[in-house]
Parts: sequence; structure tokens; C-alpha cells
Amino acid sequence: MSYIVTALKWRPQKFSEVVGQSHITQTLKNSIKNGRIAHAYIFAGPRGVGKTTTARILAKRLNCLNPQEGEPCNECEMCRAIQSGQTMDVIEIDGASNRRIDEIRQLRESVRYAPTAGKYKVYIIDEVHMLTTESFNALLKTLEEPPEHTIFIFATTDIHKVPLTIISRCQRFDFRRIELNEIKGLLSKIAKAESIEIDDESLTIIAKKADGALRDAQSLFDQVASYCGSKITSDEVRKMLNLIDEDIFFGISEAVLKNDFRVAYETVQKLYENGWNFIDFVMGLIEHFRNIMAISVTGSAKYLEASEMSKLKYESLKASFSEADLLRILTFLTKLLAEVKIAQNQRLSVEIGLSKLIGLERSATITELIDILKNKETLPTKSNSTPQQTEVKKKAPIENNISPVKEETIKKETEKPRIEINSIDDLKLHWKEFIAEVNRQKFSVGSFLINSSPLSFSNSHLVIQLAKKEGLEIVNFNIRFLTEAFKNYFGKKVTIEIKAIESEEKKPQENSFTNNAPKNSPEDNPLIKAIIEKLGGKEIK
Repeated sequence: MSYIVTALKWRPQKFSEVVGQSHITQTLKNSIKNGRIAHAYIFAGPRGVGKTTTARILAKRLNCLNPQEGEPCNECEMCRAIQSGQTMDVIEIDGASNRRIDEIRQLRESVRYAPTAGKYKVYIIDEVHMLTTESFNALLKTLEEPPEHTIFIFATTDIHKVPLTIISRCQRFDFRRIELNEIKGLLSKIAKAESIEIDDESLTIIAKKADGALRDAQSLFDQVASYCGSKITSDEVRKMLNLIDEDIFFGISEAVLKNDFRVAYETVQKLYENGWNFIDFVMGLIEHFRNIMAISVTGSAKYLEASEMSKLKYESLKASFSEADLLRILTFLTKLLAEVKIAQNQRLSVEIGLSKLIGLERSATITELIDILKNKETLPTKSNSTPQQTEVKKKAPIENNISPVKEETIKKETEKPRIEINSIDDLKLHWKEFIAEVNRQKFSVGSFLINSSPLSFSNSHLVIQLAKKEGLEIVNFNIRFLTEAFKNYFGKKVTIEIKAIESEEKKPQENSFTNNAPKNSPEDNPLIKAIIEKLGGKEIK
């Protein structure tokens, strides 16, 4: 067969070529270098991340005749024999098809024999979790005390199904999902070597579809290359893989901002016509708003698994939604996903869900509402508002809402012809108008000056008499404000002194009932007389 699939053609042959598992490959290289080779290893992790490949490289390195700093040479007789599967010293067993106790008994018998050519006899058991309980039990003793020349390497995608008695006898290595950028980097390298032109968005689509499995990504790459030829574009990749167009998700977020309910029905119709899965659509919509949330909170696109073009689109949306609104949207979509999965009519459920999503009202924080109430502003609409975008504009000073007044502010508020005052009589003529202006600027001060009057006035000193003593302390506390207001209204700078009318202390009045009521004796009042005579009462004096 002349054609070799990418996953086999580009399979790593050295530890350094294994993608995304440096924490494991470096440990294995160091253990061999230092002579700390275990008798059993177990490799756990998701599919297609390099477990079996790493096991084969380890087997080659252990039997290599000419190792190179922890790596197999891939040129000696043993390396070539292991690579081609023609040696009796490296035995690969499929745990799914050789799971019975009889196969494990045969394995126990063969373990006793020494390797034929290499230094170690290596048993690689793939999908070891598929073995039966009896098979695991039969393997326990051999695994705990194998011959010095025997090494076991187990690989599994479901470590929880492997008995703890097996795991405790092995060195465990957990393989991780391969990051999107690492998959994209390798696929780009493969495409260049194969003379295939592919853009960044297509690489991103393939890598995301693979979901962290490099082998899946390579298989998808082969499939896409067969469909597109030597030039791969994102539109053709989506068409071939029948993926939902990313622009649909951006259209939904725009519809939410504009309250455009028409988009809900247009989107569902397009999903139905293209045969796209409604559950996949809702999951994609959750990921879309999750991306907006990530870039809105962090201000960076590094947490997004998206192409560079898509990252730019998300950058433009990072200030369009508040964090509170995004949390509500994600919570709603999560519930919608659960409903769609069990719905008999998924199309109707998605239509209703999208309509509710577009109709969600924007939330506002308590601080924002307080600012709005103080400044007599109305809530901003969804189409042009977010807490990040909306800055409550400071109005001119109004009643009950003004900071300490500055000279420029008062000048702006009182722009009118100056009133000439040369005597206290002139001041008394315009006193009420001045107090009204003070009251307009600062109600908390003006309210105590409504019934006040100027007591004495000279060119540089003014004495104001308050009608009530209660406001004396507050007015004195705001004397600077009052001085500036007087200067801007009358054009004169004076020092102001505040006095209050000393009201006479009224003596407590005696109870009117006891003092003013007529003192009737029992003889004068027939009712009292009857009470005393008939009921045996007596008068208390």
C-alpha cells in the first residue's frame, strides 16, 4: 500500500517528537539515564494523546543498542525490528480482545523466558481496563515480582476501571489533552511538508473538532485534504464537516443587543434547512457567550480557543455586555440545553429559547441605580449600554445633591447683573432673593435661612440672625459656602457671623386637667355622691 495515513506517517519515533507530554517524556528519559527503571508502568489519559506511542518509544529506548542521551537511535537492528513489529522481545497485547483469564495465564508462562536479542522483554497491554476481574487477579503476583528482564507497560483511557491493586504496583503517568495551539502547530508543519495550503481558521476548526486528541486531528486533516485538495479553506472545511457557521453565533449576540426577535426565527430556519443539530447549536452558543465572558473579564484573548480573525470579533464585543448579564445568559442557555435534549420538538424549543434570550432585559447594579436616582437619569437601553460603557454624567448642582461648591460652579450658576448694596436696607430688599438662590444651590443650608434676616452689615462684615436655634450648627459648618455664594451674588467679599434668636424657656405648664378642672366635692356632684353611697367608694384628695 503506497498511501500511509498521516497518523502513522507522522507518528513520533523519539521522546522529543511527542507533542504536549513533556512532563512524561522528560521523566522517562531521566529515569533511564539514572538507572531507575521500574518494572511496571501505567499510562492513563484520553484517546489519541500518545500513550501507546510513548510506550513503544520507551520499549525501543530500553533495548536500543546505540542510545543517544535518553533517546533511541532508530537505526540499530533492535530499533528497526521493534519499529516494524518483527521482534519477540516487545509484545503488544490488545486488552479488549485478550481479556479472558486463559490469555493472562499464557502471558504468565511466557514471562519466565528471557529476551531473545534485546536487554528487556517488554509487554505493552493496550486498553488494560477491559481485562476481567479474574484476569487482573491472575496478573497480580507476576506484576508485583516479575523477572528482572521483564517490564510491563499498560495503557488505558479509563483509569477508574483498573483495580487499585494493579495501579499500586505500577508507576502511573497521566497524559493530558493536547492544547489547541500545539495541534495547530503540528498540522501546519504537516501541511507544509505535504505541500498543502491551509489557513489559520481551518486549522482552528480541525483542532477544536479533535477536542485535544492529536490522532483525531490528523484523521480529520486527511479527510479535509481529500475533499479540498491542495488548498484548504474554512468554508469548505465547515461544509465537509457539516459544522455550524460561526457568524450565526455572532448574529445571535447582536440580536440580543438590538432586541431583534426576527433573528431567532431566521436562525432556526437556517439550522433546519442545513440539517444542523440543534443540540450542537445550543452548545456552540454557550461557548460563544463563554468567550465573550472570558474576554470581558480578563481583557485578553489568550483564554479563547479561536482563530485570530474570531479573536478580533470577540475583541469588539468585550464591552457590549456586563458580567452580570453574561452570567444570566449562560445560566439560561445551560437550562435551555437540558430542555432541548429531552424535547420532542427541538426546533420549537430552540425558537422559544432564542426569543426569551433576545428578550432578556439588561440588569443594573445597586450602585448604578443609586447614581441614576441621584442624577435623575433613566436606565440606559440594551442597545447602547453596559456598565462599562455607561458613565453617569454629572449634572449641575441640584437640590440635595451637590458636593462642596467651588467658586467656578457658583459663578456659572449665578451669571446675572451684580446687585449693588451699600447699606443694610439695600441688603434687606434683596435678602429673600439671595436666600432663594442659596436654597436652590444647597437645600440643606438654605432651608435654615428661609426666615433669617440680616442683623448688621458693613463693607466687610455681615451678621445673620436665624429664626430658629436648631440650624445654627449646620449653617456655621457651611459658612465657607455661604461666603462664596454672597460674593458671587452681590459682588462683595465679607465675613459672615451667624446668630440665633434666644427663645425664652417656657416653664412646664401644670396639667390642665388637675389645675383648671373644677374641684367638685361629692356634695356638688350627684354622680360622685352616688358612687360613694352605693358602691362604697371614697374620695382621694
